[in-house]
Amino acid sequence: MPVTDTISPTGSTYRVPDPAARPVRTAVRRRLLMCRPRHYDVTYSINPWMNPSHGTDTALALRQWERVRDLYLELGHSVEEISPIEGLPDMVFAANGATVIDGKVFGARFRHAERTAEGPAYLRWFEEHGYQELLWPEHINEGEGDLLTVGRRILAGTGFRTDIRAHAEAQEFFGLPVTSLTLVNPRHYHLDTALAVLSDDEIMYYPEAFTPGSRAALRSLFPDAVIASAEDAAAFGLNAFSDGRHVLLPTAAKGLQAQLRARGFEPIGVELTELLKAGGSVKCCTLELRDR
Repeated sequence: MPVTDTISPTGSTYRVPDPAARPVRTAVRRRLLMCRPRHYDVTYSINPWMNPSHGTDTALALRQWERVRDLYLELGHSVEEISPIEGLPDMVFAANGATVIDGKVFGARFRHAERTAEGPAYLRWFEEHGYQELLWPEHINEGEGDLLTVGRRILAGTGFRTDIRAHAEAQEFFGLPVTSLTLVNPRHYHLDTALAVLSDDEIMYYPEAFTPGSRAALRSLFPDAVIASAEDAAAFGLNAFSDGRHVLLPTAAKGLQAQLRARGFEPIGVELTELLKAGGSVKCCTLELRDR
C-alpha cells in the first residue's frame, strides 16, 4: 500500500476547505507511472471516441499531458516515466499497462491487436526496475482500466475489454476480494471511464453505465457514493485521479466538481481534450505503483 505521508500543495493555487463546513480530507502521497505522448495519434478506431478523420495535435497533447504530470509533482507525488515506443500511439494510457498492488505486478493482455505490444513493454519496465513478483496473465485484462483498487478490494470491470475470467485470475494473484461489474454502454468501455475511486471506502460512478445487478452491488457496497450525471459522465469526468484530498478531473465536469467540494475534496480541473479523442483522460494516463 502507498505510504501515508500527509502532503500539501506547494503553490498558492489551492485553498484548504473550511473545516467547519466540510470534512477534513488527507492527501496520501502516491508513486505514479506515466508515458509521454511523443507518438500519440488516432490512426485506428477501437472505441466510439476514436475517429482517425478528426485529426490530432500531438504537440497540444504533450502540453496537456505535461500539465497533469506537473500537477502531480506540485501536489507532492512522485512520477516515474516509461519510454514511449513508436507505433504504439495509445501507450500514453499507462493505466492500461498493468495493475500493481503490494509490489506485485499483474500484467495486461489487450483485446485489440493494435495494442497487444503494450502489455510486454510495460512488463519489461517492471522487470527492469526490480519488481520480483510479476504475472503474465492467461486471460485478457486491460490493467487499471478495468481493475480499480478500493482499500483492500478490487472492483473489476467486464463487458467490452477485460475477460471475466481475468477477475478470478487477479483474485488468486493478489489474494484480495474481487467484485465483478458489467459495463453496458460502449462509450464507457473501461471501468475507469464509468467509476472513480476517491478514497479507501468512497467512489463516484455513473449508474447507467452498468447492468442492473452491478448497480445493485455498487449501491450495497457504497451507499453514499457520488453519482455522476449523464453530462459529467460524457465529459469523461469519472476518468479521474484522487489522492484522498485532491481530485484531478476534466474541467468540463462541473457537476462532479461541485459535489466533490461539498464533501470536502479539492477538485482540480484539467484539460486533456486531445487525449479524449482517443477515449482517455486523467486516470487513463496514470498507473499507480502500490509498492507496499
